[in-house]
Amino acid sequence: MASLKEVVVVDAVRSAIGKSGWKGMEKGGQLCQASAQDLMANTLRGLLERVHSRCPKFNEAEIENVIIGCLSQIGEQGSNIGRIASLLAGIPNEAAGCTVNQYCNSGLKAIAIAAHEIMVGEGDIMICGGVEIMSHYGMMSDIQVAMQANYPVRMSSRLTESGMTVPQGVCAEMISADQGHTREDLERFGMWSMQKAVEAEQKGWYSDHIVPFEFTWEGMTRKVEKDEVLRAKAVADPEAYLQNLMALPTPFKDNGLVSPGSSSQIVDGAAAVLLMSGAKAEALGLDPLCRIVACAVAGGAPVPMLLAPIPAVRKALERAGKTMDDMDIIAPNEAFASPLLQFADELGYGRFDPRVNPTGGAIALGHPIGATGAIYFGEMVHHLKRTRGKAGIQMLCGGGGVGIAAVVEAV
Repeated sequence: MASLKEVVVVDAVRSAIGKSGWKGMEKGGQLCQASAQDLMANTLRGLLERVHSRCPKFNEAEIENVIIGCLSQIGEQGSNIGRIASLLAGIPNEAAGCTVNQYCNSGLKAIAIAAHEIMVGEGDIMICGGVEIMSHYGMMSDIQVAMQANYPVRMSSRLTESGMTVPQGVCAEMISADQGHTREDLERFGMWSMQKAVEAEQKGWYSDHIVPFEFTWEGMTRKVEKDEVLRAKAVADPEAYLQNLMALPTPFKDNGLVSPGSSSQIVDGAAAVLLMSGAKAEALGLDPLCRIVACAVAGGAPVPMLLAPIPAVRKALERAGKTMDDMDIIAPNEAFASPLLQFADELGYGRFDPRVNPTGGAIALGHPIGATGAIYFGEMVHHLKRTRGKAGIQMLCGGGGVGIAAVVEAV
């Protein structure tokens, strides 16, 4: 049996993040009137142009597959947006395209699938990533739209019994109650994420891999090239800002602990990652950001549904032959602060360990479901290269109790 191929990350890019218009498009942000198809295509094209600038002989006809994560596959996000965006980006017809849905895991799952295809010899060049315009399609909107259109939707009578209908915010409240978190524990973690993101933006760490996006809506052309969700006040006056967070409502439970300040922002965005076999990257003279060492998925209880990354991380580390102590970056998805505190406690690192999301996470930047894994994978691998770190691990929780993790190391 042939040995597995080495998989390296050649580059990773993302769009700027936009505030969602989910409460009304008139309140939406810079991407709320954009097409998900155009946003994803623009991000793919930006990725490829960066590679061409480094390697003029790079041949797009050698791309084997384009794999895109997306949760709500309806409207312009339906009909296999992975293939549609590939064609719109001008990628040769010979490259296939598919769309992946593993809830919030989707973007990283797309990366894992692409890596596995290279490992087993099904191609030497893959593009992966994710997209979600939450302004247009919030969670569960695919089911809701079908019901509104009077399609014959037949939901299982056992769905409620399974716990799948319990909101994630309620699950976050359950975790905090079980683990004895305080409101201040959660808000301080949220503010810490915001502070790291503001500092990363100020240092230019985001701009070096954001692909500008220009689109026209109702006769007005807009150029989107900078995140609009950052909270500078978290750095300017931390203690005053903490008091503002402590005063926010707790929408998931009366007198609860989980507030918007300790929850991920609902946003719009896209990301793309280029993977190659190590041999192909070497032949093209492309210096990789890192290599992918191991991936793992795991299931957990549907309620509280947010803890499956813990077994996924343990499996990924075992497959990589590494421990958490070997990691220079620990990148958990910040769906809510409460599960992240439990991740730290159970996986053996400090709640405010400086290795945790050093450029900020989803509480600060947002969680555009299908794109999230690819966005924060990109942040991790760029920072690993920037700081000359040796290894990093990313983990994400997902609806229904699914988790995913991936370990990367320096080349």
